[in-house]
Amino acid sequence: MLKYLRNRKGFTLIELMIVVTIIGILAAIAVPNYRWGLIRAREAVLQENLYTMRSAIDQYYADQGKYPDTLDEMAEKRYLKSIPYDPFTGKNDTWVTVKPIEPTGEIHAAEEIKGNVADVHSGSDLVSSKGTPYKDW
Repeated sequence: MLKYLRNRKGFTLIELMIVVTIIGILAAIAVPNYRWGLIRAREAVLQENLYTMRSAIDQYYADQGKYPDTLDEMAEKRYLKSIPYDPFTGKNDTWVTVKPIEPTGEIHAAEEIKGNVADVHSGSDLVSSKGTPYKDW
């Protein structure tokens, strides 16, 4: 009987339990790091999208002498290929646009700022990994 047990191939229950425990420990370490990696990647995409749109707004203003009325206008006039998606809302129509500030004082009184989009922010209500709301970026 003892000879039969020694020639048997396979794993004992304790060996299997040790392997499952090690896999569980590795998963407990890897899953949170993976989630933080996803959040950081989305934040990088948001920063890049904001940079791209703000650069397009500045270029539009330099070319046209006014700000665009909508983000769609920038896509129609080919300043953007298309309106990018907000990685935290998953939509491209949730961007919050900021109107230009009217100049004050006598020097600028004759100037009238035209257009409705001088800046753009995320429409997400979430908070970044650094503690600031995405809508303030």
